[in-house]
Amino acid sequence: MKFIPHSIFLFLLVPLIGICQEKETGPVIHNYGAVWAIENLDFKTDTDAEFNVVFDIMNSPESHSEINPWIETAARFLNMHAQAGVPLAQLNVALVVHNKASKDITHNSAYRKRYGVDNPNLGMMEALMEAGVEVIFCGQSSKSRNFPKEDLIPGTQMALSAMTALIQYQNKDYQLIKF
Repeated sequence: MKFIPHSIFLFLLVPLIGICQEKETGPVIHNYGAVWAIENLDFKTDTDAEFNVVFDIMNSPESHSEINPWIETAARFLNMHAQAGVPLAQLNVALVVHNKASKDITHNSAYRKRYGVDNPNLGMMEALMEAGVEVIFCGQSSKSRNFPKEDLIPGTQMALSAMTALIQYQNKDYQLIKF
């Protein structure tokens, strides 16, 4: 039986250590928004700061059965900051939804009527709203894409336009996050 030298063994083992770490959801949004734990930070997260963010959500996957990863970014934002020790009361999040993402904030019966499947974003949207995330829908997208207010997930707010909502949030010192 041959022995593997320790240096070769360690060379083979070290990459596996990183694989063993898994992304985790929660503690704010469970089942969505999994993030990595990051250790040995050089740039420390200010856990006393107020985090006011507005996400500009305009894109959506082509598939009608995929969750919207741009919306899930808000879940990741909440989970990673809560995991880092920022209290939920200091995490103020708004989503301004328009354009292709309009479909992602409709309730199941409206979604099913259009696309023949349940809205894959519904559970995530409900969890975000339950966590205090404000969801603002562009009135211009509502009209141009034919998504009336009665088709929206309850609690969604209608705005004159996405541009109007984004400006108003930024005027209230919310930082814009756009992907």
